[in-house]
Amino acid sequence: MEDTGLTDCPMPEPFREKIGITLSLAWLFFLGFVTRIIFAPLMPAIEQDLAISHSQAGGLFLMISVGLLTAPLCSGLISSRINHRGTLILSAWLSGIVLIPFLFVSSIWPLRLLLIAIGFATGIHLPSAIATITAQIQKQDWGKALSVHQSAPPLAFVSAPLLATLLLAVFASWRMVLAVWGAAVLISALVYTLRGKGGDFPGQIASLDNVKTIVTKPAFWLMVLLFAMAMGGNAGIYAMMPLYLVEERGMALGSANIIIGISQISGLLMVFVGGMITDKVGQKAMMTATLLLSGIFTVLIGILTGGWLIAVIFIQPAVLNAFFPAAFGALSRIAPPHMRSVTNALGPPISGLIGGGILPSVIGYLGETRTFSAGMILAGVFILVGPFLMPLLRFGQYDDQPGC
Repeated sequence: MEDTGLTDCPMPEPFREKIGITLSLAWLFFLGFVTRIIFAPLMPAIEQDLAISHSQAGGLFLMISVGLLTAPLCSGLISSRINHRGTLILSAWLSGIVLIPFLFVSSIWPLRLLLIAIGFATGIHLPSAIATITAQIQKQDWGKALSVHQSAPPLAFVSAPLLATLLLAVFASWRMVLAVWGAAVLISALVYTLRGKGGDFPGQIASLDNVKTIVTKPAFWLMVLLFAMAMGGNAGIYAMMPLYLVEERGMALGSANIIIGISQISGLLMVFVGGMITDKVGQKAMMTATLLLSGIFTVLIGILTGGWLIAVIFIQPAVLNAFFPAAFGALSRIAPPHMRSVTNALGPPISGLIGGGILPSVIGYLGETRTFSAGMILAGVFILVGPFLMPLLRFGQYDDQPGC
């Protein structure tokens, strides 16, 4: 008889009963996400300090994605031993600790190794967080709950450039910016260790059999590709946007970071709206609409200049961030409930390697050999393929099964 892994599985409850747990997980996700993306607004300063090229700078984001990709190899093992809550605590502590050695970095190779470590430390959060939310909250409320959790990335996209600009003005050193943020993450890790709740059940080890169960599903690979498109328009574009605006559009670094940060507020608002709309129209319809519109706006980022460019920079994240609550809900429907942590451990990191790692590297290469604009247009065309693939997406027989 199949082991469903339901020992100690919590009873799903309405969202209003579990909002505290959802908010605490969203806060941890926010801390880890800022830790990953704060390097984008700092990159012009890092480039100048370490004397690296645009292509090398783009490749640094690939290092974070490599770390994110290694996390699934360990996240199931960790959560099966110390439960999902223990994994969330470990992720928070490692995310703060790994920022401290940046004080001593003076060349690109130590920087690359530390970025891989950051990818790993922050990458083990998501599988346990999604498994906790979908196990402890009723399925009809997933859109609301996942919207709260997925508010962390757009809030991080708002906060990171503003934090970087403010802390650079105070400390005048990108290394000190990272150290100060690391201290803030460690304080929050301590608070969650002492007060955090939820996730007191084990995850599934990403064994060969478990991985085979997931990777043999065509729906899994289609979701990986759709996530890669969205992450490319989100984290991939964001990673290179400061260099694009500074090097190709002639903006000052401080002005570029302020524009980028404020523009992400629209995405923060839309992630909640997107979750509510998803609960009404369905996940596939929401993903189709958001990818279509965000692909068009991403192409326009590479074409427009002046005020029109700034307007599109504000609109694009509003549309794209509405994709993620629907997508994480869809990803949780393609495997048995007890395999959700494995599905979320494998899918987003692979997508992140493509959209958040390879794509910025391509944009950086084009920025060095041709123009950043060409890279932005290429990213938009990539996203526009998504809506045409959506009719192929099929969910499995596990669609309505509760549990963890």
